Amino acid sequence: MIALLPVAIIGAGPVGLAAACHLAERRQPFVLLEAGPAVGHAVRQWGHVRVFSPWRFNIDKAAARLLTASGWRHPDPDELPTGDEIVRLYLEPLARLAALNPHIRLGARVAAVGRRDFDKVKTAGRDDQPFALRVAAGRGEEYELLARAVIDASGTWFAPNPLGSGGYPVAGERAAHDAIAYGIPDVRGRERGAYAGKTTLVVGSGHSAINTILDLVALAEDVPSTRALWAVRRADTSTLFGGEAADALSARGELGTRAREALADGRIELLAPFRARGLARTPDSRLRLSGTLADRETDVVVDRVVAATGFRPDFSFLQELRLSLDSWLETTPTLAPMIDPNLHSCGTVRPHGVKELTHPEKNFFIAGMKSYGRAPTFLMTTGYEQVRSIVAALAGDHAAAARVELELPKTGVCTVTPREKGRDAKASCATSPQKRPIAATAATGCCGGPAPAEVDACCVADADAKTAGEAGCGCS
Repeated sequence: MIALLPVAIIGAGPVGLAAACHLAERRQPFVLLEAGPAVGHAVRQWGHVRVFSPWRFNIDKAAARLLTASGWRHPDPDELPTGDEIVRLYLEPLARLAALNPHIRLGARVAAVGRRDFDKVKTAGRDDQPFALRVAAGRGEEYELLARAVIDASGTWFAPNPLGSGGYPVAGERAAHDAIAYGIPDVRGRERGAYAGKTTLVVGSGHSAINTILDLVALAEDVPSTRALWAVRRADTSTLFGGEAADALSARGELGTRAREALADGRIELLAPFRARGLARTPDSRLRLSGTLADRETDVVVDRVVAATGFRPDFSFLQELRLSLDSWLETTPTLAPMIDPNLHSCGTVRPHGVKELTHPEKNFFIAGMKSYGRAPTFLMTTGYEQVRSIVAALAGDHAAAARVELELPKTGVCTVTPREKGRDAKASCATSPQKRPIAATAATGCCGGPAPAEVDACCVADADAKTAGEAGCGCS
């Protein structure tokens, strides 16, 4: 019975649609559930943003094969698309394909996933039970969907991190939600009126924060009274601007260079290290953000706040599944040492697939941005490799599932921290359980690239050191 059931995919974003393409190519039944009213619902929220990875990194190979067979023309591989262009030129044509369209359900929010008639505690016969997904279809209507496997590609966009550096919202944050934007607001477009001529505090140190800061700087050229404050939590700002010219993705490197130049020109005011403690309205309806700046108590009064503090996974609808999660990154324990930002500053990671993404719940997988838990900097192409491997395993092609078919660009800022927060960099690099042979032509990643052979190493630098007979971790 289970073998005849479909694979349920949660989320019709780039990675979820890629999973559908791989299943379609392998003639595996599937159903794709999207909570939003259209495919790419999360991507549409940041449609104004031009990504720093060109088209060649943004299109899944199976998707490209299916689209090309329908007469679709591949965009210029070297052009940098906006989120809206990714939706219009790629995701929407994909969703219209006869191989996918009948299996896509829009406005279908997954409220719960479990095993049919089995709660989390019951073990005997568990793997023989189908998954049962409770789907909310709007207007209070719900139904149950049975599946033989589940791929959760729901992403993290709708679960942003709060302003509080301790992981919780600061006092007053919820009450002031109407004056706080999470993620990347459209400062120069549809939300221009909320930012033009105003003072905005952007909190965060990643690419989302830099994008917003640069948009505010550009807006100030048209409306000089526009002011941009940039608050970052880190004390060491030496890597704040990324790899710049050393970044293999030139647009990503350019973001950092432009931000550094704007800061040097005085067009941005940097507050570092800043820790938010509370938020309150002033008598004139502005926002007073209290906290510490370089360990001194301070108040910052602004009109708007942008929390570009990252995102986190939502497990609320997976409570009856047996998940194995790293205690702080909330990804699988096998993947965690590869992407832990306490150890590695890399914006990419060694290629990985079904082996690293397996949970105790058989045939349940989290793919895409959500698979990284709370770790930052995820590329769509990494998600494409994940679902390629997962689908191959579900189809019984274990050789293809174990194969590496991914090339990733260097960030130009790869470093390893010897020891932080209890996770040992040496152990993570040289003795972690996730190591496996990776071809030399596969992706570059942390510390210069993957290990060129089946050695007790995690990357090229470490492999070279061990070949030379050096002790310890060659990454450090």
